[in-house]
Amino acid sequence: MFMDDDARVNVPPWFAMSPFLGPGDAPPPSVQVEASFGARSQRGWGHSVNRDHYLVVHVGRYQETVMTSLPDGEIPDRFAEHGYGMAIADGMGSAGEAASRLALSTLVHLAIYFGKSHVRIDEPVAEEMMDRAFRFYRSIDSTLLQAGSGQHLGLRSALTVVYSAGQELFFAHVGSSRAYMFRDQQLLQLTPDDAADDAAGRAAAAVGTATKAQAPRKLVTETLGGPRGGTAQIAVERVGLLDGDVVVLATQSLTELLDDAQIADVLRQVQDPEQQSRELVDLAIRGGAKDDVTVLVARYRIPA
Repeated sequence: MFMDDDARVNVPPWFAMSPFLGPGDAPPPSVQVEASFGARSQRGWGHSVNRDHYLVVHVGRYQETVMTSLPDGEIPDRFAEHGYGMAIADGMGSAGEAASRLALSTLVHLAIYFGKSHVRIDEPVAEEMMDRAFRFYRSIDSTLLQAGSGQHLGLRSALTVVYSAGQELFFAHVGSSRAYMFRDQQLLQLTPDDAADDAAGRAAAAVGTATKAQAPRKLVTETLGGPRGGTAQIAVERVGLLDGDVVVLATQSLTELLDDAQIADVLRQVQDPEQQSRELVDLAIRGGAKDDVTVLVARYRIPA
C-alpha cells in the first residue's frame, strides 16, 4: 500500500533511521584511512635488466544516489569505502624479470575475476580473505610452474603482498623479500624469512610490545614456481593498524646490505614515503648492490 503526501508526516521519526539494521547486524563502516605511498626500484650492477616488479593499488566500493523521492539528507548522496594494496615481486635466475612480471599480473587478474573487494572487516570476512590469499598464491605458483616448464631453471619469484582495509592490515608472503612495520620509532619485521619462522609471533609483536632483537639473516631459497621438492610455504597473517604506522616492503638486496637499525634511521629522519623509498634504495646502491633493489613505503593516517 502506497502512502500519499499527507500520510508521510505520520511516519515515526525512528523509522527513517532503518531500525532493522541494529548495531550487531552488519560490520562497522570502514574507517576512512588516508595512505600515502612511495616506490623506488633500481637495477643492481650484476644484472643487465631489473628483475623486480612492484604494484600499488587502490580498491573500494561505493553507492551513489542517482534519483530518489526521499528528502534531502535522508540518505547520503554518495557513500564510499576503500582499501589499499602493495605488492613486490623479486624474480630469480635468468628469466627473473618474466617471472616477477607474471607473478604480479596473475595476482591482479585473480583479484579482478575471483576476488572480493572487502573494505569492511569482521572476523568471518578476515578468515575468508586469508583463505583466498592462500588460494591466489597457489594459483600463482601453478602458473609460474606451467609457464616455466620449458626453461632450464623455470620461472621463480618471491612475492610479498600487503592489503589494508580500515584498521586491518593483511600480508601474504613467500620468499626472500620482507615486510616491515615502523611504529613508535621501532622497526618490526612482519614476514618470516623461511617456513620455520613464526609469522604469527611476529604479527602479535607488531600489535603489542615491539622487540629490539635483530632478525636472523638467512639464505632464503623458497620461491613461487621453479623446480623444488615440494610446494611453496605460504605465510598469511593480519595485524592492526594505528595512526602514523609506516609499512615497508623490500627485496632481499636491501636487507642484505642494510640492517634493521639503518632502515629505521632512514624512516626516523625522513617523513615523506617517496623520499624514504628513494633514500633506502640509494643507500643500498651506494653500498654496492649486485642484485636489484626495490622498496615500497606506505604511511597510514587514521582520523580520530
